[in-house]
Amino acid sequence: MSAGRRVPGTPPPELGELVRAEDRLSFAYFEHCVINRADNAITVTDETGTMHVPAATLSVLMLGPGASVTHQAMTVIGENGATVIWVGERGVRMYAFGKPLTHSSALLQRQARMVSNTRSRLAVARRMYQMRFPDEDVSRLTMQQLRGREGARVRRVYRECSARTGVAWDKRTYDHDDFEAGNEINKALSAAHTCLYGLAHAAIVALGCSPGLGFVHVGHERSFVYDVADLYKAELSIPVAFETAAAQPDDIGSVTRRRMRDAVYDLSIMKRMVRDIRGLLTEGSPVDDETGEDHVGLWDGKDGEVAAGVSYGADEFTDDDEW
Repeated sequence: MSAGRRVPGTPPPELGELVRAEDRLSFAYFEHCVINRADNAITVTDETGTMHVPAATLSVLMLGPGASVTHQAMTVIGENGATVIWVGERGVRMYAFGKPLTHSSALLQRQARMVSNTRSRLAVARRMYQMRFPDEDVSRLTMQQLRGREGARVRRVYRECSARTGVAWDKRTYDHDDFEAGNEINKALSAAHTCLYGLAHAAIVALGCSPGLGFVHVGHERSFVYDVADLYKAELSIPVAFETAAAQPDDIGSVTRRRMRDAVYDLSIMKRMVRDIRGLLTEGSPVDDETGEDHVGLWDGKDGEVAAGVSYGADEFTDDDEW
């Protein structure tokens, strides 16, 4: 193809034209198909035919085994700010890609400052735990105490879901490399959690934050993803997994994903994730630039920031200054 040839398709949308993260569809899963592009939509073709999916309204596209995606499809997905995750068999083991729905790094800079300071990091972690214990005051608990309370809460949720659905529960066991190695409830939990991780990753990236800068989790490229996802597991993925396992479907992974998609819509999870992430990082105070405008400045040790795109002359330097 010649260098000057125009790429087919509609022009890429402006940032202000994109659908807001909280107003998007949750996720779609496809396997054993070819993903291509038609104008501003992606096409999904398999042995049953071709369907069109509007890229502008999609939050997460999950691609399972046997799925192939063209360069043009990835172009339109990236232009519209959707997150693509490549997943293993039955929709587990997530590999992620995403593009922010903002040009501003203000929220990312705030996240980096807060996670780099022990006091502010502890404050954010406590706010995360406070969301799980709305009727208690956790503002004076240590991280060790918070982890203990959270562990007891999660065990209680498992017991309650088991009693309500009649699904036997022992413990959480799974093999990242072998989906079939687990029992039915653990398969359902793996599939449900993967969907939740994808949604959390999409919301984090859409806001311009870093998936790797976690406050409770640490050391992993998706530490903040796990932080955010844990806020909703007891309400969303764990109950969905138990209810799905109780129904004893033939394909528990597929049915779990469909139930998760319905529950995400019913609980308005996308709107809540965006609101909660902003609230955790800002405590209700405004971010310097939430307009998403394409702004680039230069860091200055004295003034914080000076204008970019300006020729700063040699008169600002002395003979002793080094380049």
